[in-house]
Amino acid sequence: MGSHEAELRAGLEAVRAAARVCRAVQQRLVTAETLEKKDKSPVTVADFASQAIVCQRLEAAFPNDPLVGEEGSAELRDGGQVDLRDAVVREVAAEVAGAPSAPAVLDWIDRGSAAGDTARYWTLDPIDGTKGFLRGEQYAVALGLLEDTRVKVGLLGCPNLPDGAGGQGALFAAVRGGGARAYSLWDESDQTGREIHVSDITDPAGARFCESVESGHSNQEEAAEIARQLGIAQEPFRIDSQCKYASVARADASIYLRMPTRADYREKIWDHAGGMIVVEEAGGRVTDVNGNDLDFSHGRTLDRNRGIVATCGPIHDRVIEVVRAVRGA
Repeated sequence: MGSHEAELRAGLEAVRAAARVCRAVQQRLVTAETLEKKDKSPVTVADFASQAIVCQRLEAAFPNDPLVGEEGSAELRDGGQVDLRDAVVREVAAEVAGAPSAPAVLDWIDRGSAAGDTARYWTLDPIDGTKGFLRGEQYAVALGLLEDTRVKVGLLGCPNLPDGAGGQGALFAAVRGGGARAYSLWDESDQTGREIHVSDITDPAGARFCESVESGHSNQEEAAEIARQLGIAQEPFRIDSQCKYASVARADASIYLRMPTRADYREKIWDHAGGMIVVEEAGGRVTDVNGNDLDFSHGRTLDRNRGIVATCGPIHDRVIEVVRAVRGA
C-alpha cells in the first residue's frame, strides 16, 4: 500500500469502531415506535458517536491532521440537550477505554470542524444515509484522506450490506495507486482483505444502474430516461448512501447516477471522497454529470461540480454523452 499504509490501518480501525457503535444503536434504539413517530433521535445519537469515535482514533494516530466532518457539537452543548449528550457519551464509552468525559467527547466531535483548506486533511460522513439507517436498511461510515486536493485513501464501512459470503456487513478501502479491497467489517484481524474489481461489461445496455432510494437526492425521471436511451432493461438498484459506490466497485452494479435536483445545490466532499477512490481503484471512473473530474479544491463542497456519474469504466463516455443529451433536452 505504499506510503499510506499507516493511514489505511488507522482508517480501518476507526471505521470498524464507528460501525460497531452504529450497528448497536440501530439494533437497540430503532423500533417500530420510533419509525411510526418519525423519531430521528437514534440516528442523531449514532451520528455524533460515530464522528467522536473516528476523530478520537485519528487524533491518536495523526494528531496534527485536521478533519472535515458533517457534525459539530453545538447542539450537544446546549443546556436543553443533556439527555442527548449523555446518550452520545454512553455510546462512545463502549468503544473508548477509560470512561471518557462529556467535554472530551464533545471536543472529539469538534475536531471535525476544519474548513478543508489545508494541504492534508481527512473528511468524514459519520452516517451517510440517515433515512436508510432509520429504515434498518443501507447506510455507511465514509472516510477519506485528501492531500493537495486529491483523495489518497478512502474507506466505506457498510454495516447492512451483504459481505458476499452469506454474512452482513462489509468494509471497502482503497489507497491511490494500490487498488481497492473488501475487508471483514467485524473481524479486526482481517488486515489484508481481498481485491475487488468493477464489472467488465463494455455495452451500456447490459448495465445495472443504482441510484438513491430518496427521490429528493437524485432526479429519478432523468435517470429513467437515461437508462431508456442506453437500452438498459433492468430495473434500477435503489439503495441509500455511499453503498452505491461500493456496489459499483464490486460489480453489483455498473452505473451510479446522482442527477442534480436543484441548480443551487453543491455536493459535500464527505458524501463522495471515500466512495470515489474505491470505485476508481477498483477500475472504474467517477465524474460529474458533465464529465468533469471531481474538484476537491474548494473546501467543504464540490463547488465546480454538478451531480455524480460513476461507472465501471469502458462505458463511461457513452453514459456521459446520454446524460448530457437528456439534461440538455
